[in-house]
Amino acid sequence: MEADYHFHKNLFLWKHCCVGIADYNNYIYQNKFAVKKLAFFFTLFFSCFLHAQNDSCSIRISLLTCTPGQELYSTFGHSAIRVTDTRNNTDIIFNYGTFDFDDPGFYSKFTRGKLLYFVSVDSLQNFLAEYEYFQRGVVEQVLNLSCAEKEKMVAALFENAKEENKYYRYDFTYDNCTTRLRDILEKAIGDSLQAKNILSATGTTFRNLIHEYLHKGNQYWSQFGIDILLGSPLDKKISNREAMFLPDYLLKGFDSAYLHNKPLVIQTNILVPAQIIKEDKNFFTPFVVFSILFLVITIFSFLLQHKASIFLKSFDVFFFLLLGLLGLLLLFMWFGTSHQMTKSNYNLVWALPTHLPAALFLFSKKKWVLHYFRFLFFYTIALLAAWFLLPQQMNNALLPLLGIVLVRSYFISKKLRVE
Repeated sequence: MEADYHFHKNLFLWKHCCVGIADYNNYIYQNKFAVKKLAFFFTLFFSCFLHAQNDSCSIRISLLTCTPGQELYSTFGHSAIRVTDTRNNTDIIFNYGTFDFDDPGFYSKFTRGKLLYFVSVDSLQNFLAEYEYFQRGVVEQVLNLSCAEKEKMVAALFENAKEENKYYRYDFTYDNCTTRLRDILEKAIGDSLQAKNILSATGTTFRNLIHEYLHKGNQYWSQFGIDILLGSPLDKKISNREAMFLPDYLLKGFDSAYLHNKPLVIQTNILVPAQIIKEDKNFFTPFVVFSILFLVITIFSFLLQHKASIFLKSFDVFFFLLLGLLGLLLLFMWFGTSHQMTKSNYNLVWALPTHLPAALFLFSKKKWVLHYFRFLFFYTIALLAAWFLLPQQMNNALLPLLGIVLVRSYFISKKLRVE
């Protein structure tokens, strides 16, 4: 759900990432010396747990849920598993949201959905140090598991953390650092997690839950970008279990779940108190900015079209060129990447790739260009009429942009009638 900074006393700096879209600011720095130290650290604790198998009840397993931060990469929070062995005096964290920023072709792999994430092992002290530094809370839920279930879960965690097993293909909604914790628990208990309803309304979608977090963080521009890049799969009505792709909802699911007719969570602890940070609301949301732009362009088009003709012509080229390039990007994200949520994207009904050649030949006054914009004018009217019937929830900030398309396509196509 996020990128997590873990400082390991002059040895290495990790930045863990778990949901987001991707998130372009996430990174982890590792060097050869740090890898050797981590291998030693892992081997040491794995050996301790192997010796502790005969007394698995000395082990306590907890879910750690970290509160959201102010940056986009931390908007959705984070989840990890804590394993404490009182017999061997060990206390370690398993984190499924790590990736290597120095991976060759990092940006290309990240964009195409090919970047591999992996399980990392860290100490509780290092893990909590980051959240104390960034004034973010950490909640611990101690799980009520039998000795056999603890043993299975610990064995699975260490098996996953082996070099040959630790890598996996990250998916924002179905296979991320939070869903992996849910799945590994279900394998240990031998059944799917049975929890009470944790959804606030029937018909809740992935997009609804994502919007919930973005609204809390006043990240309306991030919401605008996400709504454009992610397609109709994000509007799937989700089940109680699917909602646990977000850390807070996994916490709610565990808190309401029962195992063997007993509560799954037997104790809840606040390891790091969350700091309440008052955030200033941004008046200039995408809807406000694009509405102002729509009013300006409309006034210029109807009242000042002769005085502002050069400005309007330049604006037309830039505006429709931008929409055409965006359409090509959406096509690439649909067909050229492995991201499931960027497929079947109905934003292509307004960000038409055909705008690109039309914009490039706009000054040529060719007949086909004028015919294109006449068609675009009537097409946009029909699109606006069917806007709320589309099988994908569109961002409301797109409406003033469509208004600009309508106004400018009308005035460009008027040249056809004049000539």
